[in-house]
Amino acid sequence: MTDRSPLPPVRLRPEAELARDALASPLFSRAVRLARWAGPDRRVGAGGELAEELLPAAAVELGLLPAAAVGLPDGSEDPRPVDSAESAELATEAVEDALADASEAWRVAVDIGLIETFEAPDPAADDGAAAEGTAAPAEDLELITSGSPQDVLTLWLAALDAVLADASLPDLDDLVDAIEDGGTVDFGELDWNPEAEADFLDGVLGNLYLLTASEDGPEDGRVPLPALAASMLVPDDMGEPTDDVLEEVSDAMLKLDGQFRMLAPIGLVDFQPVDEALMVDDEQDAAAAAGASPDDDDLDVSRYGMVRLTPLGLYGVRARMVEAGVEAPAVGDLADKGADVLLDRTAFFPAAAARTETSLWLADRVPLAAARELLAAARGSDEDGPLRRLCCQQALSLVGAEAEPALREVLDDPELGGLARVWLAEHGAADVPPPGEDMIFWLTVDTVAAQLAAEGNSEELQALVEGLAAQHAGFFDVVWRVEHPATADVLEAMGRLHPDKAVAKQARKAAFKARSHRS
Repeated sequence: MTDRSPLPPVRLRPEAELARDALASPLFSRAVRLARWAGPDRRVGAGGELAEELLPAAAVELGLLPAAAVGLPDGSEDPRPVDSAESAELATEAVEDALADASEAWRVAVDIGLIETFEAPDPAADDGAAAEGTAAPAEDLELITSGSPQDVLTLWLAALDAVLADASLPDLDDLVDAIEDGGTVDFGELDWNPEAEADFLDGVLGNLYLLTASEDGPEDGRVPLPALAASMLVPDDMGEPTDDVLEEVSDAMLKLDGQFRMLAPIGLVDFQPVDEALMVDDEQDAAAAAGASPDDDDLDVSRYGMVRLTPLGLYGVRARMVEAGVEAPAVGDLADKGADVLLDRTAFFPAAAARTETSLWLADRVPLAAARELLAAARGSDEDGPLRRLCCQQALSLVGAEAEPALREVLDDPELGGLARVWLAEHGAADVPPPGEDMIFWLTVDTVAAQLAAEGNSEELQALVEGLAAQHAGFFDVVWRVEHPATADVLEAMGRLHPDKAVAKQARKAAFKARSHRS
């Protein structure tokens, strides 16, 4: 097989819906609103940041503070600067949060090109103070109302990149502690590796994406924060985590709590933060939470934080993966591809995703022509042929009676005649010739080979092996002669899987004969 992805396909919402979700996300909508508010009276610093004295007016514009709280009459658009004395009176935690949110929204708007900043005419003021520039709405702001959904999503992805970069930064208190004399940062003291931090957060989002896309993931998509941290830190082959690992999980859980608080406003995740009452260094509780499920009656893991990707977040993480060169399929990607590509790539899709993808592929095709294309793609004596034919059989189960002529055309085909008879019988067709013994045994080998490729040594395959050996007297005396490329491999697998030692021995002897016969 080629182009296989280890990631299951995801079902994305239409771009128009995702664009609406992006515009409704708190941080992005605030960035857009401040971009419209920008003008020659909005002074900015050298890095494009909004002048500190204008932050209260920006917070009022965003509805984060009442106008009266910053000395503005209700409904006023006058961005009257607030002096330091007034600001000090407003320095409550709620106001500080509002000013921080306004500052972040402005910074994002500048970063993604919704606001254009201009330097002041003079490089510095006469008194030596830093010069201020001005700001104005940028040309890209028009894309919000006149652009396509893809244009909006491109801007949102740029905003997501900016927020993810901020989320990977060290804690502000740690940064202050690491500042040396002269204003430089001692990165050794800070113990911060920018690349490692970004990779860790990308890994966490990748695991969350995989859990969201998997058919056996959490039913409501919510993942306990300790379990997410443990998925990055606890080795798969580790039984009971060591104290050192538990401490790492606990620290990572608290770090992720802060990061997801930053990522929620951009619409990436739905997040329930860690209960503040649990903000203690308790390794035992962290260990219990890391190994518990959301249904654990003895431990309320939701208190340790719960997170899930939103539909917009699923789109965003996938877009970043694709940009990084990761094969991250989406349901519907194969609708315009040939049958060979469909059979190849859906071979390892979860069952429901494969069925949906195939249904979308069939929707734009005439049933008879589609059946002929599928059958032609299923041919081949290569090692992937059996799995291709199994996928073909599953795809044909979704085609109606209009496909019957295509199946009758291959009744005498040594590779396709067996599956054609199965399809015709299942659809109640008349005058279906019975298969010969050679075709029956060839189809049996082909079917087992396909199951081996798809599932390995699964319980279902073991049951199939036991059934075949029990139902056909002298099975191994005949099957080793079957002219199928996988005959010897199938017999060896039957020898491994069959629980009866005597039967397993017969299978191994038959495998030896098959190899000798083909050599």
